[in-house]
Amino acid sequence: MTHSPWHSRLALVLALLLPVYFAVAALGTKFGLWGWRTGLITLTIQAGPVLLGIVALIALVSLIVVLIRQPRTGWLLSLLALLVPLGIFGTLAYVRGQAADIPPIHDVATDVDNPPAFSQVTLDARATSDANPLNDYTTPLGELEMWANSEAPLANQSHAQVIAQAYPDLVPLPTGSASKEDVMVAVAASMMELGFHDVTSDMANSRVEGVAETFWFGFKDDVVARIADGQIDFRSVSRVGVSDLGANAARIAKLREAVAARLNP
Repeated sequence: MTHSPWHSRLALVLALLLPVYFAVAALGTKFGLWGWRTGLITLTIQAGPVLLGIVALIALVSLIVVLIRQPRTGWLLSLLALLVPLGIFGTLAYVRGQAADIPPIHDVATDVDNPPAFSQVTLDARATSDANPLNDYTTPLGELEMWANSEAPLANQSHAQVIAQAYPDLVPLPTGSASKEDVMVAVAASMMELGFHDVTSDMANSRVEGVAETFWFGFKDDVVARIADGQIDFRSVSRVGVSDLGANAARIAKLREAVAARLNP
């Protein structure tokens, strides 16, 4: 490496700093160094591709220079430097492609006719953090400010319709012969097992709540389980952002499975 051209070494260093940049953008958001819009939108979505393009161009020029000049040392460093931003580009493109098939909502429940309600404590926490409003499941998305610019058919569909179409397998969990006390213990234990924090049980209202937090950006999603009529209904709602990329539905499915395993070992 010491005998490689300076531009090959520079390109590789810049390429290796790219993952560090994206990690700092995410973790800075998580630890409150800047807001989620700065970390996700400005630093990651807007500035990220620009930096990837600059580093890829530098690596490409370096690779071309190395290949046309004798003794062609350093070509491997330049090639590696080019592959790093291309690999990140490919990963981002894959995520973007996956997101295109996921409805851009962030509030999901197993009961779309009567979604489980959050406690006043959770509502206050959401208000303090300037979280997304909890919208009526029957209102067409086009009538809500966050989705006002959406096109048909999404604009004409309500949360209830979108959830029913996108997540048909997301259904309540029957409690069988288990007592309400045992069910609530199972739900709370499952939430803690999955890494939720601020898990609370409200026996009077047959409700268990918890907060899930993403690893990188530290995005918080509020989760509630309602035990009633011999079944458990779940709801998971993101505090910020428009689309959850399917995270809330996946979380409910995982929590449902964990609770079922405890109730039916």
